[in-house]
Amino acid sequence: MITVENLSKKYIIGHQRQESYSSLRDVIASGAKRILRNLITPSGKGSGDPLHEEFWALKDVSFEIQEGDRVGIIGRNGAGKSTLLKVLSRITEPTAGWVKINGRVASLLEVGTGFHPELTGRENIYLNGAILGMSKVEIRKKFDEIVAFAEVERFLDTPVKRYSSGMYVRLAFAVAAHLEPEILIIDEVLAVGDAQFQKKCMGKMEEAGKDGRTILFVSHNLRAVQALCNKAICLNNGQLVRQGNTQYVVNEYLTGGGGEREVLERVWPATLESSGNANVRILRAQIVPDLDFFEGLITVQTPLRIEFFYRLCVPVDTYSFSMHFMTMSGECVFITGSSHQMVQPGVYKSTGYIPGNFLNTGLYTMKLFFAKDVTNLLYAAGELLVFEVHDIERESGWLGEYPGAVRPKLKWDFEPYTMSG
Repeated sequence: MITVENLSKKYIIGHQRQESYSSLRDVIASGAKRILRNLITPSGKGSGDPLHEEFWALKDVSFEIQEGDRVGIIGRNGAGKSTLLKVLSRITEPTAGWVKINGRVASLLEVGTGFHPELTGRENIYLNGAILGMSKVEIRKKFDEIVAFAEVERFLDTPVKRYSSGMYVRLAFAVAAHLEPEILIIDEVLAVGDAQFQKKCMGKMEEAGKDGRTILFVSHNLRAVQALCNKAICLNNGQLVRQGNTQYVVNEYLTGGGGEREVLERVWPATLESSGNANVRILRAQIVPDLDFFEGLITVQTPLRIEFFYRLCVPVDTYSFSMHFMTMSGECVFITGSSHQMVQPGVYKSTGYIPGNFLNTGLYTMKLFFAKDVTNLLYAAGELLVFEVHDIERESGWLGEYPGAVRPKLKWDFEPYTMSG
């Protein structure tokens, strides 16, 4: 059983000024100025520190989860989902409120957590089992199942820092699921795996649920949430806005009960609250009608321009990104992307175009994946933007709803034809 009472988590965000230093003397002088400024203006007095602000990732969240519940946690990017899982996994301490958990917890959060990068796959399996309180004999009984599920037999004695992101996630999920914790916490990290592996994971989680284990599952794939979970929680801006039966919570979310229906632009400062990690930081994303004059409503005829600005923090030999356009129920409409060679750290802008008369009516969202050397994930952002495509008035022709996710207006030739003979 999990009990959460008035849970809040606050971060202090620093807004750094863009300063350039030409020498060590400049660095020392800048640090001295900051110290002197703090001495002159003590904390809590005056007009406050303009370079710091409070950001509440969670605010007064309360709920109970019973043993054996399979709970989906949904909400837009920045809603507080990942922060909640980090608090429940004891990775992050809450600022206020409390959490009571009965049972062993295994967590699979963002790629890179849970394993020691210098240890081999074999060593990490035993390390994670020991952390869960299992004996070597207990771990050994599950060892072959874990390796077979993860499909990493050839790389068992290789340090996991050399694994691709897909291999890493496969092994991490296999360890978390097979070592039989009472509570299994899974973040959107499963999106890294291929479709076949995701299907295996869903089957394993369903099996764990039938065995009476408690599952907390964060995903933007609402179909997966509906298939797996008997309950759901919806977060928005750090607050719990809906909880209960999965179908009810998902329906409310899709009809706007979990926040704004459309998010056509998002801007993040280059701070803790921005979307990203140590590899990539998304600074801004927007979807803009690609027209000289726009009347304010995106229709099936509107050409669209997608722009996103981001900071690449590491050098990459082969850098690529892909954008997945999804319906709000989790169906992938299409995937597009680009790749580039020998990319250095810096701020970049990428722009893509969707022609008019291509998308069908409905609400759409986007997932964005950054990778190096094709297979190694740098960062994945779910539900980056949300936009709605409206129908147009039609005086003739087909007047009902068009089936399918797209309705392209293709060029067709029509001409008389005479059969020979």
